[in-house]
Amino acid sequence: MALAVALILLVIATVLFHFLSPWWFTPIASNWGTVDDTVNITFWVTGIVFVAVNLFLAYCIIRYRHRKGQKAHYEPENRKLEWWLTSITTVGIAAMLAPGLSVWAKFVNVPKDAAIVEVLGQQWSWSYRFPGKDGTLGKADTRLVSVDNPFGMQPEDPAGQDDILVGSPELHLPLDKPVKLLLRSRDVNHQYAVPQFRVKMDMVPGMVTYFWFTPTRPGVFDVLCEQLCGMAHFAMRGRVVVDEQKDFDAWLGAQPSYQHARATTAGDVTAGQTLYATCSACHGAQAEGNAQLNAPKLSGQAGWYLIRQLNDFKSGVRGVNDADIYGKQMIPFASVLADDAAIRNVVAYIGSLPETRSTSTFTGDADKGRALFQTCASCHGADGKGIWSTNAPRLSGMSDWYLARQLKNYQQGIRGTHRQDFNGAQMVSMAKVLPDDQAISDLLGYVDSL
Repeated sequence: MALAVALILLVIATVLFHFLSPWWFTPIASNWGTVDDTVNITFWVTGIVFVAVNLFLAYCIIRYRHRKGQKAHYEPENRKLEWWLTSITTVGIAAMLAPGLSVWAKFVNVPKDAAIVEVLGQQWSWSYRFPGKDGTLGKADTRLVSVDNPFGMQPEDPAGQDDILVGSPELHLPLDKPVKLLLRSRDVNHQYAVPQFRVKMDMVPGMVTYFWFTPTRPGVFDVLCEQLCGMAHFAMRGRVVVDEQKDFDAWLGAQPSYQHARATTAGDVTAGQTLYATCSACHGAQAEGNAQLNAPKLSGQAGWYLIRQLNDFKSGVRGVNDADIYGKQMIPFASVLADDAAIRNVVAYIGSLPETRSTSTFTGDADKGRALFQTCASCHGADGKGIWSTNAPRLSGMSDWYLARQLKNYQQGIRGTHRQDFNGAQMVSMAKVLPDDQAISDLLGYVDSL
C-alpha cells in the first residue's frame, strides 16, 4: 500500500510541478513556433502515458495485493490486451513523430532569399564571416588558421577577398530577414544554440552543417555551446543582436574585410621605439616592469594579447570600473596611440626587447599550486606560455604580483564584467576556482616554478 500511495503522490507532484513551475520556454524570437508546438505535443503524449502507467501500476498494487487465502490467476497471454496496447502505442508514437518530420522538412529547405553567415566555433569562443558584395564566401580551411589568418582563409581565392570578418563573439542580424548559418568547427564538437530562436545544430570538425531562421523581434540574445567541448565549455558564450536594417548596415560596414586584414602591415620597430618612450616611464626601458609603479612586465608577452589589451583600454572595455584604479591610469596612456598602426608599432618594439625573468614575490606551496594549475593549463598551456587559439596569454615568467591582482579583480567583478569583454567574462568564472588568497599564492608559487 505504501508503494501505491508513493506512486499516486509522485504523479500529483509531477503534474503540479509542471503547471506551477516558473521554468518554461523563453519567449520565442524567430519563425520557429512550430518547434514549440512539436515539443508541446510530445509533452502531452508522454505526460498522459506517464500519468496513466503510474496510476495503473498503483491500481494493480492495490487491486492485486497479497491477501491471505486468495490465489493469483495466471494468464501468460492476452491477445485483446496486446492489440489494444500496440494500437495505442502506435498512435502515440505517430502523434509525436509526424509533427517533427513536418518541421524537419521545413528546417532543411532554406528560403532562396536567405542571407549567408558562417559561424566558426573553437575552444572557447565564436567568430563570424559574411560574404562581401559578390555574395559568395571564399574558401577556407582550418589547417590554414593562424594568428594572422584566424578564419583559415585561402589567400588565393578571389571570392574571399571581400569577405567580412567578425572576430568578436557578438553577431548582429537584421530584423525579419531569413538567414542561413553555416557552422564550422576548428577543433572539437560544438553546438551552436540560441534558446529564443528554437534552433540549434552540432558543429563537427571537417563538416559544414547549417540551419536557418528569421529573427522576428529586436533584442539581445545569448549564444550557448550545448555540446560538452572541454574545460571551459560552460563559459563558451556569445551574443546575437537583432537590429533594424539601418543599424545592422552601420554595424556591418564597420567590420573589416579579409582584403583589409591582409593589407595590415607588421609593426615598425623603429617607429614603436619612439612611441614606447612614454610607456618606459612606468614599465621600464626594457619593458621589465616596475612593481612600485604598479606596471607589469611586458617583454615576453604575446603581441596579439598586448594589442587586444591596448584596444580594450582605448575603447573602454577595460579600466572603466571605479575600483580599477590602475586600469584607469592606462586609459590616457593607451589613447596616446592614435590608431591601429601605432599600436602595432609599439607592440613590435616591445617584442624586440630582450627578456629578463621577473623576480618571484610569492612563496606559496608549489605542489598544491600544481593541482590548481590543471584548470589554468587547459587554456594557458601546461608550461604557462599561453595559447593564442584559446585567447590565453602567457603566465610563466611574467609579474606574479600583477597576476595576483588580476585574479582578485576577476573574483570581485572589477574586471571582466563589461558586456564586450567576452574573454574576461570567462576568467570571472575560472577565477572562482581559487577559494582564498592562499590558493592564489600556491597557484602563483607553481607558475613561478615553470
